[in-house]
Amino acid sequence: MQATTLPPRTADLFRQGLERQSGAALLRFGAARRRSAERISWSGDGAAAWLDDARGHLWSVGEAVSVAGLVLRAAHEHPDGVTEFTGPRGTDALVGRHLALSDVVEWVFRWTLEEPPVHPAEERVIELDESHHGELLAFLNEHSPAHSTGPGSSGVSLWTGIRDTDGRLVACGALSSLRDSGAPLMASVATDARLRGQGLGAALTSWLTRYAVRRHGFCTLWQLADNAPAERLYTRLGYRNEDPCVSARIATPGRP
Repeated sequence: MQATTLPPRTADLFRQGLERQSGAALLRFGAARRRSAERISWSGDGAAAWLDDARGHLWSVGEAVSVAGLVLRAAHEHPDGVTEFTGPRGTDALVGRHLALSDVVEWVFRWTLEEPPVHPAEERVIELDESHHGELLAFLNEHSPAHSTGPGSSGVSLWTGIRDTDGRLVACGALSSLRDSGAPLMASVATDARLRGQGLGAALTSWLTRYAVRRHGFCTLWQLADNAPAERLYTRLGYRNEDPCVSARIATPGRP
């Protein structure tokens, strides 16, 4: 496969109107940036890609074939700067014909512009501050060891929780942000394993969604593709499901 031959820097990724198409919400919500001319990016043939150079992560949207071409071009031009990528489902198989990949994970980028119906248990949600970080970390390590965001993580604007009648933390969740754009991103929603199925996670998710929509006009989140309970919950809360993605790390010899 040959990568699309286009100038590597694009002043404005939105000129082609790709962000308005179904499946390109990650571009619309994730690429907005005040100094767009300073962002290293590629676009063409119904695809766009932009680099989070601090992480070495290449974000991309569009048709998988065109996106794979942009990923290969970016990896060729910045072999030490592009270490991983996210793109539409199927990009990994195409890129994998030319580059060795590892840590392949399928996701869905979901978003909503609407406040969800009020959950009865939302009245139990409380805001938590820095004095609760130790408690939050211990809770997440026990009940959600693979959490994506932890207390003290950059970009987190709010931690919330639910306590039982004894004051013990039984659920938590955070409002973070997409690195490149600052868009609100719900993260690390977790429930005490012994209390799952009682609607605590749904209450937190509903509360955080409402909070984000009222302050920012929308909310986004990442969902693992094989998480059926989360799929049902987010659909019920009004989150769109148009952006199936895959992430992978580019396995370069000598790179840890």
